[in-house]
Amino acid sequence: MVERTADAEWRGSLSEGNGFMRLGSGAFEGRYSFKSRFENERGTNPEELIAAAHAGCFSMAFALMLGQAGFTPRRIHTSAKTHIERAGEGFKITHIDLETEAEIPGIDDERFQEQAQVAKQGCPVSQALAGTQITLKARLLGS
Repeated sequence: MVERTADAEWRGSLSEGNGFMRLGSGAFEGRYSFKSRFENERGTNPEELIAAAHAGCFSMAFALMLGQAGFTPRRIHTSAKTHIERAGEGFKITHIDLETEAEIPGIDDERFQEQAQVAKQGCPVSQALAGTQITLKARLLGS
């Protein structure tokens, strides 16, 4: 199957150091630090990248499930919020909130919600994060 890569480099202590992350495709590279991860300093962080991966993966999985059920979405927009909290001596991603809205001609809300849940379960990133609570709020827009 397909293999994807990324690399990161960190220099210095945890609180005063900084790092750089780069996707293997070259599509993204960015700086990160303790402050961009745990405060609001400019820069990225691992949790933000996980949120982006989860939102993108879910949207594609949802399109797949809808297609298999005979529906063609006009648009699916998903946002993800990754929550990191102190856990013991370190930190843990405790939960991820997915929120999606979509325009799908010919589907009713019950079927829409059903397909959204199937997509949440089938999304490879959701499966990789199986030890993390994942919530989903789905809203069907007028078509």
